[in-house]
Amino acid sequence: MWIIIVCGVLLLVGLTAGVGWGNQPFVSPDPGPLTAREVARRFVRHASIAITAGIAAGITVVGAGGRLMMRLLAVTAGNSAQGRVTEAEEVVGRITLHGTRGFVLFIGIFFGLTGSLLFLVVRRFLPAGRLGGVVFGLSLLVVAGSVLDPLRKENPDFDIVGPGWVAVVGFTALAIGFGLAIKGLTARASAWLPQFSTRPAVLLRYAVPAVVTAVLFVLIPLLLAIGVIVVLVTRCHAIVRMVRSHRWVIGGQVLLITLILVSLPNTISNIVDIVSR
Repeated sequence: MWIIIVCGVLLLVGLTAGVGWGNQPFVSPDPGPLTAREVARRFVRHASIAITAGIAAGITVVGAGGRLMMRLLAVTAGNSAQGRVTEAEEVVGRITLHGTRGFVLFIGIFFGLTGSLLFLVVRRFLPAGRLGGVVFGLSLLVVAGSVLDPLRKENPDFDIVGPGWVAVVGFTALAIGFGLAIKGLTARASAWLPQFSTRPAVLLRYAVPAVVTAVLFVLIPLLLAIGVIVVLVTRCHAIVRMVRSHRWVIGGQVLLITLILVSLPNTISNIVDIVSR
């Protein structure tokens, strides 16, 4: 029972942060000449924001919230589902510290970091305020949720736990919650993290994302590679002007809407299949 309580508290913290800070704007450095050094500094700041917000939203909403959702589906499935083994080789109805810790830390962190990086890429294409978080969360569910998880109809777990409509409603709510948490936490992190410098007070604030990156050492070569690419690309002033233009935002919004519309039929088909089980 105490595992469920801890997960509930974590989920509440993530949702509260998302709703509370969701209307705050993203704080960007003053526009100016993008020298290679300045681009590197900005990249370090944006990467740190993504790591901070992604870890927090991933652990609280994806990890803890996902674990609570699994428990809810196990309870509503009835006695016939108890003791059966899921696709992830988890036993329905059995909640262990080891399984919960692994799910919250590994699944939560992976999806949290992926979501925060995507949000930083598309944030200018989204509506302002909390609505942007809601749109982002639902977009992730429509575009990726029916292909990967949690609304992949090929997942045999929907034949074990359910009912299907509970799964669809619950995972949709979690997607919205994740979008809100990413939006709010990203905005708050952008206000808390100044432009990177070697001043002790500034380095102290960067200590948390630095430690996380060191622990998740697989991120180091990935971030270095992306950073080098960003610095090289920004040496082309035409690309910089294009990205800063209003046309870029309009084009990104059109592309995002198109991607959602293309993915929507498959998502609807998956939902119908899941609910009908």
